[in-house]
Amino acid sequence: MEIKEAQSILDEFVESESLQRHCKSVACSMRHFAPEGEKDMWYVVGLLHDFDYEKWPETHPDKGQDILRERSLDEESVIAILKHDDRKGPVRETAMEKTLFAVDELSGFVVAVSQVRPDKMIGMKVKSVKKKMKAKSFAAAVNRDDFLKGAGELGIELEELIQGVIDALTESADELGLS
Repeated sequence: MEIKEAQSILDEFVESESLQRHCKSVACSMRHFAPEGEKDMWYVVGLLHDFDYEKWPETHPDKGQDILRERSLDEESVIAILKHDDRKGPVRETAMEKTLFAVDELSGFVVAVSQVRPDKMIGMKVKSVKKKMKAKSFAAAVNRDDFLKGAGELGIELEELIQGVIDALTESADELGLS
């Protein structure tokens, strides 16, 4: 699926500006971690991972799989989107599946950190993110354990994962309204 088509699906199903930005931030993080030759595919997966959440939060991401298949999203991408929801206990096997889980909540958290910094993404450090992780009242709905679990599934240190997300969002700061 082309990025333009995925963006069209996101626009059709997501009205919330904050959910649109979340999906785009996850897409940018996915593109950053993607192997060469798969960057667009991984971007599309990030962009569409929560497209059904606003309309059907109680059945997310299950509801969206049928729609994505009808819209001709490849099966590997559909499965990765299904497996990003940890509530159902999926076993993530592919690098794409593991990366989507790892960057989903963390991308949103890094965006939240940027919103309380005068320079937004410019000059953000891993230690700034880790400091905010310790503040339980900051972005309280975000499960910090997912950050560690995601890094572990990828076989990298948490600091490396955080730095990758910071780099991805900094590279795309203008597009995301974070500059």
